[in-house]
Amino acid sequence: MTSRKIIYVFNPISGTKQKDALLKKIEEATQLKDLHFKSFISDPSGNYEQLREKIELEKFTDVIVVGGDGTINQVTNALRHCKVKFGIIPAGSGNGLAYAAGIPKNVTRALQIVFDESAKKTDAFMINNHYGCMLSGLGFDAAVAHKFAEHPKRGLKTYVRETLLHFFAAPTYHFTIIMNDHSFSTDAYFVSIANSNQFGNNVTIAPKAKLNDGLLDIVIVQKMHKARLAFAVLKQIRGSNDLQLFTENNSGKAVLYFQTAALTIKNVDGAPLHIDGDPYETADEFKIEILRNCFDLIRP
Repeated sequence: MTSRKIIYVFNPISGTKQKDALLKKIEEATQLKDLHFKSFISDPSGNYEQLREKIELEKFTDVIVVGGDGTINQVTNALRHCKVKFGIIPAGSGNGLAYAAGIPKNVTRALQIVFDESAKKTDAFMINNHYGCMLSGLGFDAAVAHKFAEHPKRGLKTYVRETLLHFFAAPTYHFTIIMNDHSFSTDAYFVSIANSNQFGNNVTIAPKAKLNDGLLDIVIVQKMHKARLAFAVLKQIRGSNDLQLFTENNSGKAVLYFQTAALTIKNVDGAPLHIDGDPYETADEFKIEILRNCFDLIRP
């Protein structure tokens, strides 16, 4: 049986915590388990070619991300073809994938999950030529993500402030959704494409989503009066909306919620885009499809 060799990929600027003390605690706990490990700083550009070569040459078995959803996105995308298991020590602003997987923010408990080494196949998805493993969005939440990325301060307070600032001025965008030979057009505040069940910070946007069911959960918040909007989104967050069948007649519904393995979205008004919480350049059309059993994630 091959002994475990762990690589910790550490993002020093994710979230708001002091990272030196966090890394020291992780390394000391790993030493106590008598496990071979090395620590590396994450690469903001997502270039992990040298790390991939090191994994293959030195036979590392586990890659543990100490960071948030953006770092997890980059690391799993770059190294998903390596024969490794991925783990998470949540240290970001939202930690959506970790929470969806049942990984707590408490460092000691998250480390114990890593040490227990129980991994499950986990889906990801492609949106055009971009990789995502948690949640992508068009419209309102993407506009917030773009502003949040520009802000010098990270953390939940900053995100909530940007959300509230954008809420009252939020426009709707025109989309055409194409799936299974059906299509419909709508004006919507946002469209979420979810592999995990939440935005982050335990705010659930797609209550039925599972990380390994081979399906994406699509949530479309259609045009309505702003006074009704907050209640409609809250109802979705609370899990009060049932999954629907995708049909051409979707008028009169505040929130559309359905599942699919693939779809196309025509982005008529150029709504902004985010993938796993990070802003991306938008496009006129998005072809989206699931990546079944994309990587092994250490989780409860």
